[in-house]
Amino acid sequence: MSTASLVASLTQLRNSLTQVRLPLSLPGSAAAEKAAREMVAQLDDYILPRLDSLDAPLLAVVGGSTGAGKSTLVNSLIGRVVSRPGVIRPTTRSPVLVHHPGDLAFFQSDRVLPGLARSFGQANDTSTLQLVAEPSLPQGLALLDAPDVDSVVTENRALASQLLAAADLWLFVTTAARYADAVPWEYLQAAAERSAAVAVVLQRVPPGAMGEVPQHLGALMLERGLGSSPLFAVPETTTDDRGLLPDAAVSPIRDWLASLAADQRSRQAVVLQTLDGAIGSLTTKTPAIVTALTEQGESSEQLWHDAEKSYAEAVRTIGVQTADGTLLRGEVLARWQDFVGTGEFMRGVEQRIGWLRDRILAAFRGEGQRAEDAKVAVQSGLEVLMREEGDAAAERVENAWLANPAGRQVLERTHEDLSRASVEYPGAVARVIRDWQGDVLELVSAEGADKKTGARIMAFGVNGVGLALMMLVFFSTGGITGAEVGIAGGTVVLAQRFLEAIFGEDGVRRMAKTAKEALDARVEGLAGSELTRYRQALDDLGLAPERAGEVQAALDALRSERVGGLALEGVPRPSLPTAQSLPGAGEPAPGGPAEPVASPTVEGEPAASEGVMGLGLGGIILPAGLGGGPARGFVSAPSAPVEGTVLDADAPQGRRLEPDHG
Repeated sequence: MSTASLVASLTQLRNSLTQVRLPLSLPGSAAAEKAAREMVAQLDDYILPRLDSLDAPLLAVVGGSTGAGKSTLVNSLIGRVVSRPGVIRPTTRSPVLVHHPGDLAFFQSDRVLPGLARSFGQANDTSTLQLVAEPSLPQGLALLDAPDVDSVVTENRALASQLLAAADLWLFVTTAARYADAVPWEYLQAAAERSAAVAVVLQRVPPGAMGEVPQHLGALMLERGLGSSPLFAVPETTTDDRGLLPDAAVSPIRDWLASLAADQRSRQAVVLQTLDGAIGSLTTKTPAIVTALTEQGESSEQLWHDAEKSYAEAVRTIGVQTADGTLLRGEVLARWQDFVGTGEFMRGVEQRIGWLRDRILAAFRGEGQRAEDAKVAVQSGLEVLMREEGDAAAERVENAWLANPAGRQVLERTHEDLSRASVEYPGAVARVIRDWQGDVLELVSAEGADKKTGARIMAFGVNGVGLALMMLVFFSTGGITGAEVGIAGGTVVLAQRFLEAIFGEDGVRRMAKTAKEALDARVEGLAGSELTRYRQALDDLGLAPERAGEVQAALDALRSERVGGLALEGVPRPSLPTAQSLPGAGEPAPGGPAEPVASPTVEGEPAASEGVMGLGLGGIILPAGLGGGPARGFVSAPSAPVEGTVLDADAPQGRRLEPDHG
C-alpha cells in the first residue's frame, strides 16, 4: 500500500469517528463513545502526523504512577534539572518535552499534539506543552515527562493518556513498592494489546531484592504480552544535591536510548512497531463503536415504531367507530330524530316513496334550526371520540417508552408532557371536523353540478342533504344493539332513499365512500401531527441513522489497506536493536564488574541463557554497580561554550550554558 492511500483511509475513519454521538445510556455506549474520542485524539496527535513525517525525531514519553520518580529519571538521564519534580502531589502538572535544539521545528509546530499550546517557560496547566532545548540530547530523540497516570486530578490522568497515545516509545516508570498496582497495568496492558514499543523502568529496588523483585515483574510482563519489552532495574539509592541519581544507575537506560537515536534504522523500527500497533488497534476497537451506533439507532427506531403503532391504532379505532353506527346513538341520534321526525318517517317507510319524499322535503325546508342542531351533535360526537382516542394513544406510547430503558431516558430529556395529547390537540380536532363537514358540503355541491340535480339540492337545502350523507357514512349495525339498531337503521335507510332520489343509487354509493375516505384522511393527518412530538423528542437526541454505515465503510477501507500488515512504500521494516549494539556491550562497566542480566521466566517457559539479552527481545537489565560518579548526561561536556534556552526557575527567560554546566 502507499502512504497516501493509508493516510486517506485513516482520515476517512477519523472524520467518521468525529461525528459519533451516543446519547442513549445503553450497555457499552459510554465506553464506545470514550473510545471514539480517544481514537480521534490518537489519529490527530500521533498517527497522522507520524505518517506525514516518518523521519521526525523519536518521541519517548516517560509515564508512570504518582511519585514513581519520572522527573528525577528524566533529569538524571540528561545530567541536569530540566523538569522540576514536585514535593506536593500531584506532581508534573504540565508536560515537559526535552529535545535537541536542532529538532525544535518538529515540536514547536502543531505537527504533533496539536491541541497543546507551546511554551519555552515554566507552565502549570495541562493545556500547555513546555519545550526545553538540551544540546547534550542526541538529535533525533526527545523525552517527554508526562503527568501521573493515576493522579487524583482528572485532567492529569486524561493528559497522561493522551501523551502516551502520542508516543513512539513508552518509557514506563514504576517502583518496587507499586509495580503491581492496577492502574499502571491497565496502561501496560493497553500497550501490549496494540504492540507499542515499551521499556519499563523499575525504580527504588532495595539492593537485597535485586534478584527477586525484577524477576517477579519480568514474569508478570511475560505473562501479559510484554515479554519483548526490556526491563531496567534501578536500585534504591540516594540522590546528589541536584536531586540526580548516580550515573551508573541510569546509564543502561541512557545507552539504550542513545543507541536508538544514533541508528536511523533502529529509530525506524520503533516508530513502525508503534505505528503499526496503533493503526491495528483502530481496526480492533472500531467494530465496538459500529455496534454501539447500531444499537442506538435500533433503540430509537423501536421507540418510533411504538409511537407509530399506538397512533395507527387510534386511527383504526376512529375509522371503525365512524362507520359501524357507534356515533348514531345518544345525542346524535336524538337530534337526527328531531330533524326528520323519526316516528312518522318510520311509518312512512312502509308507504309509497313519493309521499316519503314529500315529507322529507317539508322537513328539510322548514327545520333549519333542527338541521343545525343535528350538525352540531355530529360534530360533538366526533370530537369526543377523537379526543378520547388521542389521549389513549399518548398513554400507550408513554407506557411503551417507560418499559424501555432508552424510552425512559427520552421522556426524562424532553420538556413536553408526552403522557397525554398535546395542548393544541383539542383545537386541531375541532378544525378537522369542521373541515370534513365542509368536504361533505363541497361533495354535495360538486355532485349537483348539472341543472336537474342542482335544482333538487337547492330545493332540499345543501346542509340538509349533507347531513343525510353524514348519517349514511356513520351507519353500520356493528356498534349498536337492541332497539337502537332498528331506530338508527330505519333512519339511515330513510336518508339513503332520500339521497338516492336525488343522486341515484350509484351516485350515493360513490359519495358515501368519498366522504368516508376524506374523514379517514383527515384523522390520519391529525394523528401524524401528534406524532411529530415524538419524532422531535427522538431527533433531539442527535442520532444520525447513517453514522454506523459511514464508520463501517471507513473501517472496511482501512482493513483493505492493511491487508498483509503495515508495509509502507519505500520504508523497510528493520528490527529493534539488541544490547550487543550498545557501547561497550560485553565489557565491564566503569566502577565495577558487570552484573549478569537475568530474563523473566514463568512456569512452562524455558529459562533464558545467561549473559546480556537482546533488548529487542526483552530481558532484565541491571546496572553495573553504583560507581561511575554523578550523572553525566548523554555526552561529555563540550570543550567550547554551548548556548541553549532551557527552563530555570530562577531565570525563566533562559540562561547561557558554560562547559561545566554540561
